[in-house]
Amino acid sequence: MPRKIPNRELRRLTPEEFRKSPKMPVVLVLDNIRSRHNIGSAFRTSDAFALEHICLCGITSCPPSAEIHKSALGAEDTVVWTYYENTLDAIRSLQKNEYKVWAVEQAEGAVNLGHFTTGTDSRIALVFGHEVRGVQQEVVNACDGCIEIPQYGTKHSLNVSVAIGVVLWHCYLTFKVL
Repeated sequence: MPRKIPNRELRRLTPEEFRKSPKMPVVLVLDNIRSRHNIGSAFRTSDAFALEHICLCGITSCPPSAEIHKSALGAEDTVVWTYYENTLDAIRSLQKNEYKVWAVEQAEGAVNLGHFTTGTDSRIALVFGHEVRGVQQEVVNACDGCIEIPQYGTKHSLNVSVAIGVVLWHCYLTFKVL
């Protein structure tokens, strides 16, 4: 029977080692995420996959916050983040810096996540939207494309923190840089 590995044996990086470690060339853009627990989860998942950066936009709360910390468990101190009052400003800045920006949204012409690929030298940003309204249409319009997570049940959406995990896992497998 396999032995469960205790935390002290997992060889986790210190925050300083994490800052210096290689990063997956992905930026997360949170477009008006209202739940601080979802924001904290985004930080924790971004830390797990060693993302470059998070852009917190609009009504998305910023650290420090006890509610963010409750889900992030300190990842809000290891993942670099920037706040933008307007999500479009974040998108334009990323595109100016040669990122391809993809909205994760159910939209006409969206690429099925299973078919989404990037070059190993690509830099991408992934935009995730409000828990009820999704990514704003004007933000979708400004993106380079849309990615849709296939779903086969009776519901037509996932919790944003779950969607972030699903898409980042796919990106991790696609980039194969870490």
